[in-house]
Amino acid sequence: MRIYTGKGDKGDTTLAGGKKARKSDPRIAALGSVDELNAAVGVALAFLEDRKVEPILRRVQGELFSLGAELAAGKPAKPITSAHVAALERDVAKYEPDYNGAGFVLPSGAKSAALLHLARAIARRAERNVVRLKSRTALNPETATYLNRLSSLLFILAIHENKFQKVAERHPSYGAKK
Repeated sequence: MRIYTGKGDKGDTTLAGGKKARKSDPRIAALGSVDELNAAVGVALAFLEDRKVEPILRRVQGELFSLGAELAAGKPAKPITSAHVAALERDVAKYEPDYNGAGFVLPSGAKSAALLHLARAIARRAERNVVRLKSRTALNPETATYLNRLSSLLFILAIHENKFQKVAERHPSYGAKK
């Protein structure tokens, strides 16, 4: 069996349930950015040093898969809920002391931290794409909130990874606390 069908060669794709959409459709942009985010989290996981963080990111990957299914089908088996958002907020609170109000930080440092920063930036794009889609069609209100909190968590975990590996945060030449 071939992995490709050739059906998308002219710019169309098929969503769950058989509905066709242009690959330029905002739903496909949102779905694609969530997929890219999930892949970026997977790459960060591969380089993670503090293995205590691994269960959090594995859970997030499952939730992102559900969020993607929700964007594709509209009615997933496990929709994103306020409980998922609350779990992210608890995770942020657990690791937030590592941040210590350090102001702006450059997305750099240890390899795992830099990859978490990249995932954070992709989460922000996914959020923008979901908000754009939400302005055109009814969506679960928790999807954009979830992505917003996830970007905060990825930022905090990047800070944590640098601290865990004893890598100093770098600050931009403007706006940094001295």
